[in-house]
Amino acid sequence: MTDGLDGRSVIVTGAGSGIGRAAALAFAAQGDRVVVADLDAARAEAVVEEIGRAGGTAVAVTGDLSEQAVVDRVTETAVERFGGVDVLVNNAGIMDSMSAAADVGDAEWERVIRVNLTAPFLLTRAVLPHMLEAGRGAVVNTASEAALRGSAAGAAYTASKHGVVGLTKSLAVMYRKQGIRANAICPGGTATGITVDADRSAHGPSALAPHFVNLGRVARPEEQAAAIVFLASEAASGVNGAILPVDDGWSAV
Repeated sequence: MTDGLDGRSVIVTGAGSGIGRAAALAFAAQGDRVVVADLDAARAEAVVEEIGRAGGTAVAVTGDLSEQAVVDRVTETAVERFGGVDVLVNNAGIMDSMSAAADVGDAEWERVIRVNLTAPFLLTRAVLPHMLEAGRGAVVNTASEAALRGSAAGAAYTASKHGVVGLTKSLAVMYRKQGIRANAICPGGTATGITVDADRSAHGPSALAPHFVNLGRVARPEEQAAAIVFLASEAASGVNGAILPVDDGWSAV
């Protein structure tokens, strides 16, 4: 299972579980070397061990990617261990409490924006010099169905994922002449460990509830990972600035 680019250096964030884990395993299965970045050390190490048992190569880096020191450590690990950064998958993210704007506290807003939008920016900024030096690179961001509409999550999460789409498109335009591509997937409902702590009687969750009727089939993490691996592959060499729904048609309703 290879596209002729064996041995690429790939960073996957949020790789300890869910979509990130599935993506890390898929990249490793085709011969890529993976930096497994996650907040949870035990889960990150478990994925590295799983990759190793299958004959692949991976290393774990743990910490909060909204902190510059952790971003630097992830980037340095990829460069020192694997010779550079060929692919960056900004997948780590957190959910909000489905709150409407009037009910979002400062702490929730700032944390969701920091993890979902600022952290991908920080890591992208850190790896860009290495991609520019190499004259190639692929960035794949995990946005969300919430990036395509206003009715799939609360105000903070929705704003953060719309921001991810904007960042993706900006990267695609700014760096296409330097051989760097940037794309994003927009997952619909997916069977991951992310939970929503919401007061269903509050205004936000009650206003959103009717819109989940058209959710469609819940995807497996491997289905989202397949889209990520494709967008990072040579098969997608002409795809740049694409925002790809992987949502069983939810966005088409």
